[in-house]
This record gives sequence, C-alpha cells and structure tokens, in this order.
Amino acid sequence: MTTLYAPDGDRGRAFDPGAEATRATEAILRDTLHGTHRGVVVDSPPGAGKSTLVVRAALELAAAGRPLMVIAQTNAQVDDLVLRLAEKNPDLPVGRLHSSDPDPYDKALDALPNVRKSAKAGDLAGLDVVISTAAKWAHVKGVEPWRHAIVDEAYQMRSDALLAVAGLFERALFVGDPGQLDPFAIVGAEQWAGLSYDPSASAVSTLLAHNPELPQHRLPVSWRLPASAAPLVSDAFYPYTRFRSGTDHGDRRLAFAVASDGSGPDRVIDEAAETGWGLLELPARHTPRTDPEAVRAVAQVVRRLLDRGGAATSERSAEPVALTADRIAVGTAHRDQAAAVRAALADLGVPEVTVDTANRLQGREFDVTVVLHPLSGRPDATAFHLETGRLCVLASRHRHACIVVCRAGVTRLLDDHPSTEPVQLGVTVKFPDGWEAMMSTWDQWSEHRVPWRP
Repeated sequence: MTTLYAPDGDRGRAFDPGAEATRATEAILRDTLHGTHRGVVVDSPPGAGKSTLVVRAALELAAAGRPLMVIAQTNAQVDDLVLRLAEKNPDLPVGRLHSSDPDPYDKALDALPNVRKSAKAGDLAGLDVVISTAAKWAHVKGVEPWRHAIVDEAYQMRSDALLAVAGLFERALFVGDPGQLDPFAIVGAEQWAGLSYDPSASAVSTLLAHNPELPQHRLPVSWRLPASAAPLVSDAFYPYTRFRSGTDHGDRRLAFAVASDGSGPDRVIDEAAETGWGLLELPARHTPRTDPEAVRAVAQVVRRLLDRGGAATSERSAEPVALTADRIAVGTAHRDQAAAVRAALADLGVPEVTVDTANRLQGREFDVTVVLHPLSGRPDATAFHLETGRLCVLASRHRHACIVVCRAGVTRLLDDHPSTEPVQLGVTVKFPDGWEAMMSTWDQWSEHRVPWRP
C-alpha cells in the first residue's frame, strides 16, 4: 500500500486510511450502541462511506436486539438502504414504509423475501428495521416509540421535519455531509436566522444548538475523491473538518486508446486525465443562461470522452475498466441548462449519460464529471450561484477526473460582486462562504486551463 501522511499538524506521522476510517467508525458505533446521550452526530465528507456506516449501524443495532427506525430524505435513498441491508443480511426482517402513491417504491424490493412493504406503520410493527422518508414518518401516529433511530442525510433535513418525527424515537444517530446543499425551503426564513428554533435550519444545526454536549464525530477519509481532488475539496469546503483521500497519486489512472486531435475538448480531457482537473475556458461574454456555445462545448467533451476509448484503472480492479456512458455525468446549476445539455448530447448520439442539477446529483458517484460552471457567462453573481453547497456537489462527484467548462472572466466577476450576505448573529459558520469557495476553486482550476475558441 502507498504510504500517505497525516494532515498539517501531524506531519511525519504515517497515515493509514483504512485504519483511520476503522478507528472513527468504531468510536461512532461505540457511542451509538453503548453511549448515554440521546443523540450522536457524524459529519461525512463526499464518498467517506456514509451509507456504509448507516447500514452497519442498523445491522449492529438489530443484532443487539434493538429494533430501529431509519429516516432518509428521498424515496431513492430509502430504497437504496433497503437493498444494501438485504445484500448484507438477506435474513434480516426489514419494513419498507411507503406512501399510497402509485409505484411508491423500487420494484426491485419485490424480489426480496425478507422485506415487507406497507403504507401503514402498524403493519410493520415488530420488524427489526423499518425504513421510510421523513415526510412519511411525519404522518405516523399512535405507535410505540422506537428505542433507536438513524437519520440519514441529516444536514439535508430541515429542523421542522425533525420536530415532526422526534416523538417516534428515544435515541438517534444523525449522519450527513455538512458541505452539501442546505435543506430546501419554499419560503424565506430570514426572520428566524440565528434563532435556535429556525425551522429552515438543518436538523443537525438545530439539534446541536439545543444539545451542544452531544458526541460529534467525523469520517476522516474519502474513498471516492482521488488524491488530486481531496485537498482542494477539503480546503475549499471543509476547512474545519478536513479529510484525506483513501488513495494516493498513482493509485488511479485514466488513459485513452485514441490520441488527441488537438482540439480544445481533447486537450482538456488529456489535462484532466493527467492531473485530475481540467478547465475548458471559452471567450469572455455575457450570455443567456442556456449559453448555446457552452452547452455544445460540454456535449463535445462528453462525446470525445467516449470516442477516445477511455479506460480507468484503480484500487477496485487491477484490469482497466472501460469508461462507458453510465460512468460519466454532467452537472449544472439550473434545470434548463441540464435540458439543453441533454438535447445537445442527443444531437451527438449520446443519450445514456446522466445530466442533472447539483441538487439531483447529491450522493451519486461517477468516474468522470463534466461541470458547466455556475458563473459561466453571467453578468452578476447572485446568492443562488454563490451557494457553497452547490459548487461542492459539482466538484465532488468524481473518482478520476472533473472537467469544468466556463467562460473567461470569473475572477473579474467575483471582484465586481463581493460577498454581501448579511452576518447573522447566532449562525455558526462551518465552512467558507460561496464567494470565498468560488475564488479558491477558480484559482486552482485556472492552473489546468485550456483556452478554446470554438
């Protein structure tokens, strides 16, 4: 195994990613199973094994004779956890509490004999594990409280949603990524900012505001992000909860069977394959949000990734694995941008690549990502486009390389639009604001710039 070294402050000490991750996990499980506090909080950076931790904690609680409820934020997350639990223990009785809507769960669950599905919590009473969304749990009444609960993606759960389900359990493990997008709210919440009962705040921030003594842990290793990406993502988005990559430089490699044709898309692909990052910079210009030139550039990069016969080598496989369409994703800030990219890809004969907004790419992993920068072609830098979590998601979905497509002029745009977000008393700052994150990431990506005039 390649020797890694500990972060600043522990220089010279060998860093064993597996041992560090195991040590952190054991401490979390010890507090969860044997601690006396009503809650345990775990911060997880991208790709640190959050879902693996949730599944393991559920299995160990069930094995200890402690039935539990699991709260996730979306039906897709719920179904994924059910499938993961069934894979680890096919004999474990699991309940999938679902809505009364048509097709309320993944039909793959129908093939699992250990999984019972129902729209009524009473039908699932007595099962070792019952899993559902926070929205569905909020409608459950008149049941005996569970002794334990696990809240997955706890930073994406609003505090009012936690309040709605808090009476269903006695103790809980809260697991989530503090660097991702904040919980979604359809109304303004400025009047509550900084207050301990802010209903739009995350479940974790409100929990800790009222219970600062709760044990807090963090997973220290990202198994997704390569050694080329982890330092930038950690510095830009997690400066107070730093993490390391589980691999070192050289452990992963991205190679192409077809040589570069010298075009901008091919040159930025080669740069990203060699260094992990690539910035395809188009000429500065103010454009519509669905900038046709930038959209075509994104589509051309994807097309060339496939045409050149990419193959990825990593710790997962000694043999190169083909870079297929399902291992590539395109990330955007807006849905209309995603739709425009899908149309451009369809014109180039590439229908299978995942194209979506940062909100929908949360939690997902790909070998290569192509990102349309949130500030590309914009005349201003709004709070939406400067949101730290959005950029964090877009920059942290890849295992091998991330290619950013953007028009020139971001530095000038940021200089012309300094951060003007009001300082809210009582609001804990856990990572830099969006302006600072935009500037630090742009400085790094600019070192991998490939100017291109289509």
